[in-house]
Parts: sequence; C-alpha cells; structure tokens
Amino acid sequence: MKFFEDVEVGETARFGRYEVTREEIIEYARQFDPQPFHLDEEAARASMFGGLIASGWHTGAMFIRMVCDGMVPTAATSGSMGFDDLKWLKPVRPGDVLSVDSVVREKIESHSRPDRGTVKIESRVSNQRGEVVMSLVSLVIYLRRP
Repeated sequence: MKFFEDVEVGETARFGRYEVTREEIIEYARQFDPQPFHLDEEAARASMFGGLIASGWHTGAMFIRMVCDGMVPTAATSGSMGFDDLKWLKPVRPGDVLSVDSVVREKIESHSRPDRGTVKIESRVSNQRGEVVMSLVSLVIYLRRP
C-alpha cells in the first residue's frame, strides 16, 4: 500500500485504457447532460463539433473509472477534496480510446489531521492519437503510515 510518506513530488504514472462507445455517450447524455451534440448524431453533425461527442462530465467519469482501476487499489487514499484547473481541450468521440498520464506536483501535510495529507496530482487524459482531451489537478487525500 502506498501511503502519504511514500509519494514523491515529480513521480509519474501512466495507466488506463477506456474505449468510448456511441451507446455510452448517448446514455450518459440522456441521464445527465441532454444536449443535442451528445444525444443526436444528426444534430451533432450540424453543430460546431461536426459529430457526436461525449459530455465533458462524462469524460470526467471515464477518468475517475481509470483512476479507480489503475491507482486506487494500491494507494492509501481517503477520497478527494476536489480539483483545480479542469479543462476539456478536445472532443471525445465514439471509438476513442482514452488513457491517463499523471505527475505529482505537491504534497501538503495536514496540521489539523496528522493522520493524513493532501497530494496534488496533475493529470492529462489522452486519446489514442496522443491528443490531450482533458486536464486537471486532483487534490487527493492520502493516509499516513500507521
């Protein structure tokens, strides 16, 4: 298990493989972000995007799925305090295959809760062409070694 003390500023990780489907884009949009360019292929073709795209929030959900599969099982994390600087940089389309690159930017010891600390992790979600589609900085709570 990787605890707060084990995390090093500058360390990097590459993980995840998430294949985006047309059906998932539409289902997510129906439930959470019902805009025409997420729901309807014809309307999406007529939009500035020129075709069906995933909601940015859906891209965030795919990101956290990859984090939960690729990082959380080996990390002594206790949730997150949120994120900074979220950017959706390119549309995510059916057939895209997403992955994550991350780098630890900062560690902050908690003075009020000595059993934990916050780790700032900058992440980039890329498609199969290496294009960054989303970037953000996560504020992850790590437990200290007991």
